[in-house]
Amino acid sequence: MKSSATRRPIALGMLALVGLMVIAGCSTGSQDAGEPDQMHGDAPLGSAAVSEPQPIPEEDSMHVSDVQVTGSEVAVMTTSKGVITLEFFADAAPNTVASFIELADDGFYDGLKFHRVIPGFMAQGGDPLTRDLTPADVMAGAPGVGTGGPGWKQKAEFNDRTHERGTLAMARSQAVDSAGSQFYICFEAQPHLDGQYTVFGQVVSGMEVVDTIQVGDVIESITIER
Repeated sequence: MKSSATRRPIALGMLALVGLMVIAGCSTGSQDAGEPDQMHGDAPLGSAAVSEPQPIPEEDSMHVSDVQVTGSEVAVMTTSKGVITLEFFADAAPNTVASFIELADDGFYDGLKFHRVIPGFMAQGGDPLTRDLTPADVMAGAPGVGTGGPGWKQKAEFNDRTHERGTLAMARSQAVDSAGSQFYICFEAQPHLDGQYTVFGQVVSGMEVVDTIQVGDVIESITIER
């Protein structure tokens, strides 16, 4: 029989391998762990099925929003659990902020559900494939959930903003420049994500609402106040 000292390195090695596998394919449920990835079909994040790695889009095919951002905009997200207000970091991620505002102004987020929630980590939403699903369908991990997006991708804008409690950031697939519409809000600080995901905003009120979000909760609307 092997001693515990012999078994410990093997166990740690297996844990490291599992951590790498999580990045390749994340579940839509609330019990899995990992990073806020989006396995792209047409667009983003955390599918239960492992898909083939997507090619990194050419830079000239990246979405560049024509929304003019002044820096004074805030997003008011009305959810089935209450209202969350977010400020933007337009100086750190100008195109990401402009693209999010563009989608919000178009009503893109209205009626979508949070499809991936990991207690102590983050709540993720923004997949249009959840629009016509019931909360129960989303909770059950309906096929395709976690793979939807706006039909375009945008270039990452990694910056010095850190992942704190209430941070708003873009989810993506393994391809760096693959964010679309899916975003996440951190329940707690996540320093291991710093510099790997585009942080573009922060909750300024309603964090107590964020703390109650569960899989299937509805984003009733996101209104941009200027």
